[in-house]
Amino acid sequence: MLTVPTEDKLRSLKLYGMLKSFQEQNASDKYSSLDFNERLGLLADREITEQENRRLSYRLEHAHLRQAACMENIDFKGSRNLDKSLIKSLNSCVWLKEHLNILVTGPCGAGKSFIACALGHKACLEGYRVLYLRAPRLFSDLAVAKGDGRYAGLMKTFARTNLLIIDDWGLAVLADPERRDLLEILEDRHNLQSTIITSQLPVKHWHEVIGNPTLADAILDRLVHNAYTIELKGESMRKLTKGKETLKTGVA
Repeated sequence: MLTVPTEDKLRSLKLYGMLKSFQEQNASDKYSSLDFNERLGLLADREITEQENRRLSYRLEHAHLRQAACMENIDFKGSRNLDKSLIKSLNSCVWLKEHLNILVTGPCGAGKSFIACALGHKACLEGYRVLYLRAPRLFSDLAVAKGDGRYAGLMKTFARTNLLIIDDWGLAVLADPERRDLLEILEDRHNLQSTIITSQLPVKHWHEVIGNPTLADAILDRLVHNAYTIELKGESMRKLTKGKETLKTGVA
C-alpha cells in the first residue's frame, strides 16, 4: 500500500492530527488487529485532540496573561482571607456563562494578579476568549489609538472578548478621557461579557479614583452590582516566597 499520496492529501487538508495517527498506525503492528472502523475512529479522535490543543494554544497566546497561573496552584492560607468554596465555585466557570464580574482587592503583593490570571487560564481551557491588560497600559493604548485610527477596532475587540482582565486598577485618579473610555468599555460588555478587575484599593474607594461623581455612578453600576468580590489580606506573597527561597539557599 502506498501511503505517501494519502499523507500528502491529509497534509494538504491540514488534518495534521489524522496524519500523525495515520503514520503511527502504519509504523506499528499493534494496530493490525483493528478493523477499518476502529482505525478510522482513532484517526478522528487524534484530529479532534490536535485541533482542540491548537485552539487552546491560540487562546492562551492571545490572552497575554501576566503570569503562568492555574487554579490548582492558588494558596489558601488562612491569613489571606480567601474563601475556598468561592474559588471552587468560580472554577466551574458558571459566572462566565452568566456574564458576571469579579473584583479582586488587597495590598501590594497579595496575589491579586495571580488569581486573576488563574481565572483567565481556566477560562481559556473552557473555550472562552480572554484578554489581560494592565490599567495604565489600557488607557495609554486607547489614547494612542484615537490618533492612529485604531480606536474603533480596539473597542470592538474589548466588546467581543469573553473575559477582559484589567489589572492594577486605581493607581491614579482617572483623567476625563479615561473615565469616558472605561464607561464605554463596560457599557459594551454589561450583561454580555465578564470582567475581572484587580486593585490595591477597596471597592468603597473606587468612586474617588474615578473622580467625576456622575460617571463614577455609571461605571460602578455596570461593574459592581453583578460582581463577586475577593478581598485579600495578609503579607506580600512575593515577600513570603522570597523568604522561603532565602531559607533554602541561605542567601538574603
